[in-house]
Amino acid sequence: MVEPILKFRYPADLTAWEGKRMDESGYRVFGYRWVVMAVYMAVNATIQVLWISYAPVAAAASALYGVSEMQIGLFAMVFMIAFIPLSLPASWLIDRFGAARTVGAAVIAVAAFGVLRGLAGPDYMLALIASCGIAAVQPFLLNSWTKMPAAWFPVGERATAVGMLTLASIVGTALGLVVTPILAETMSLTRIQFVYGLAAAISAAAFVLLVRERPRLPPDASASSEKALMTAGFRHALSTPSFRRYLVMAFIGMGVFNGVTTWVEAIARPRGLDSTHAGLLGALMLLGGVVGAVIVPMLSDRVRRRRPFIVAGLAGAVPGLLGLAFAPGFPLIAASCVLLGFSLISVNPVGMQYASETAHPTPEGSSNGLVSLAGQASVVLVWAMEAINAATGNFSVSLLAMAVLLAVAALLGSSLKENGVKTGATTG
Repeated sequence: MVEPILKFRYPADLTAWEGKRMDESGYRVFGYRWVVMAVYMAVNATIQVLWISYAPVAAAASALYGVSEMQIGLFAMVFMIAFIPLSLPASWLIDRFGAARTVGAAVIAVAAFGVLRGLAGPDYMLALIASCGIAAVQPFLLNSWTKMPAAWFPVGERATAVGMLTLASIVGTALGLVVTPILAETMSLTRIQFVYGLAAAISAAAFVLLVRERPRLPPDASASSEKALMTAGFRHALSTPSFRRYLVMAFIGMGVFNGVTTWVEAIARPRGLDSTHAGLLGALMLLGGVVGAVIVPMLSDRVRRRRPFIVAGLAGAVPGLLGLAFAPGFPLIAASCVLLGFSLISVNPVGMQYASETAHPTPEGSSNGLVSLAGQASVVLVWAMEAINAATGNFSVSLLAMAVLLAVAALLGSSLKENGVKTGATTG
């Protein structure tokens, strides 16, 4: 049971963590929230490494397991496939039993299956089963991105908190892409997977020992307000026009980002660029995303607005996408990728927090789950990009079509209702 362990996770005397006494309203913002955030970031980064780690060494993995590279691709694709049916049940469990228990159980499962994948040796089927186990619990991590900040952070810091989780996810993806080929020069692939499994076990242990559901006192009034039950919460969220519009925008934005990430080498090849250049373009897009995920949510929290940053991100991605399709020369294409990553990835944390706020009193796990589900369903756009490429012979038409969709999403964003971000307690 996780609950007995939770009893000693949180320091008994929080004065040192707090920095300030409780204000007259009865709310308090604890410094320990950053410990909780650091552990959440670690487990999110770890699962991203496990997700992407076969992609940069697909040929070597194909030789190890004696299967095709398409079958190696299943190691990553099962994450998206599993998310679609399991997202909403995961959201219900998060809202019913709390993020500490459900995510705690999930990260323990990630660690167990991660180690099993390393111990599978050349047995492809066992390694794939282990990957399916990791994929099955991934929704618990992704769908808690707004749940934890809602309990620990005042509303004026929550977009920043979601931005930090987004940053951890990007860093984990980048580590999996960059570090795996380097390790493969001196280690076997099974040894690498075992090391990643041990890293997952360490982060899981930190989660179980250090994370609890909520502080002794809420950070502000919104953290202690009553939330609707899941079924009623879903009905309320889906009956809210601005929330429905944002789901469409998330579908388009994530579809474009996933599509470009998936097909970056095929997009670059007709431009006279090799796989090394394609990998650099992908890295630059992630680098732009890291900067955007840090800066934009902080600005959103500072000015207490969400809509302008969502619209600006979607609109800013349009020239980035057009540059990727038509810009002459590698430097301009690279700059376009930075702009594309900065714009699209920065929308995610601000938009998820906006969705949580506009869907209130829908529980954060439920609203977060619906947004994540819309993003995962955007695999349809990824397939559409390749279908258009197959019909026309290049990706320029696909990218142009995606740019039009982004422009439509930006226009749709201008109709979002701005909720306003109200601050609560003093910060410690």
